[in-house]
Amino acid sequence: MSGGELRRSGGRPTAKAAAALETTILEAATASFLAGGYAATTIEAIARTCRVAKRTIYARWTGKPALFRAVLELLMAKWLAASGDWPEADGLAAALNEAAARILAVALTPEAIALNRLLIAESGRFPELPLMMRQAGAGEGGARVAVLLDAAVARGTLPKQDTVFAAEQFFHLVLAGPQRRALGLGRPLDEDQIRIWGESAVALFLSGVKT
Repeated sequence: MSGGELRRSGGRPTAKAAAALETTILEAATASFLAGGYAATTIEAIARTCRVAKRTIYARWTGKPALFRAVLELLMAKWLAASGDWPEADGLAAALNEAAARILAVALTPEAIALNRLLIAESGRFPELPLMMRQAGAGEGGARVAVLLDAAVARGTLPKQDTVFAAEQFFHLVLAGPQRRALGLGRPLDEDQIRIWGESAVALFLSGVKT
């Protein structure tokens, strides 16, 4: 913590300074995890980057798994905020097309692709990482799609079905191909191709859930 930060009497940092320090640590941890991977990232290195003692980090997070979870929660909150609300205007197809466009816009950012690389690279040694990502908020997008499908079922425009399962399949249709290509497993899609992919995935999904 820099000497210029405001402190309460007795030397304790103010709430504002403490929050700023936590943000600094999380930003440094995010950069380290995404650039070097989970295994290579150390509390010691993050502490050096932030110019704080290791105990300053351990006072906030119990260890690297807890810090990584906090990074995931931060990234998920950031991406969910960026995706905005998904109001159902002009019918289910329009709502799902809007959802697909927003999902792809967020999921194909360099930061999101870097996180996917990390999960792929480290999941063998650290099988808890994908679960941590889901627990940190990755399921929120699926829940939003399920709400759209539940509303359509209630109106009678879709037959009764397991909307949670259907929402998971929606994400697979929309994301799997573009993500794999962005990860280097195929030719990356340009902006128009991403839009067409999303619209085609929605059309295929609707043809399935309507039967």
